[in-house]
Amino acid sequence: MSGFNKVVTNYDEALDGLTDDMTLIVGGFGLCGIPEGLIAKIKQLGVHGLTCVSNNAGVDGFGLGLLLEDKQIRKMIASYVGENALFEKQLLSGELEVELTPQGTLAEKMRAGGAGIPAFFTPAGYGTPIAEGKEEREFNGKMHILEESITGEFALVKAWKADTMGNLVYRKTAMNFNPMAATAGKITVAEVEEIVEAGELDPNHIHTPGIYVNRVIKGTFEKRIEQLTLKK
Repeated sequence: MSGFNKVVTNYDEALDGLTDDMTLIVGGFGLCGIPEGLIAKIKQLGVHGLTCVSNNAGVDGFGLGLLLEDKQIRKMIASYVGENALFEKQLLSGELEVELTPQGTLAEKMRAGGAGIPAFFTPAGYGTPIAEGKEEREFNGKMHILEESITGEFALVKAWKADTMGNLVYRKTAMNFNPMAATAGKITVAEVEEIVEAGELDPNHIHTPGIYVNRVIKGTFEKRIEQLTLKK
């Protein structure tokens, strides 16, 4: 990786600088659009005390669920956590700190963090335990609470295509949280299915500009289906 070429050839280089007690912003929704290889490498590295910000924590044995096995995650900031038996066990035992956040608020926390906005008002969560201890203000006759934005030392995202300069294109619903997550990391690493030369992507089709991306690695993906229902 040199100059404007952001391509790295191995996961050690992709995650260089990742240490204990960091905050990770991770794209994905369920198991759709998750950076599978990067997460697996974090498990191998054995870093601990992580705060992970993601829609959810994968499932038992896959995605961020891998990091729960060795208790590498200290805190999860998420909007949905219903697919992990191990997650539930660690939460109830007090081993895992969990901050539940409304889904739209979580997305805006990432987006605002990437835009340099420190906080914003939202009606979501007003009058619930989520609002406890937060500033409240009325706008146009409706009550809102103040939510702080969020950033992390690393952001890990999954994209369909990238060029060598880090411009990203997502595919269909695999876009989900990835564009917001990509803006919120001091170091953003994109794991992608295909890398093309700079200039080959149609500028009108780029979802995340390369200015937000520090490293790009070509991965291989299982693309596991979270829940499969078959017609009889």
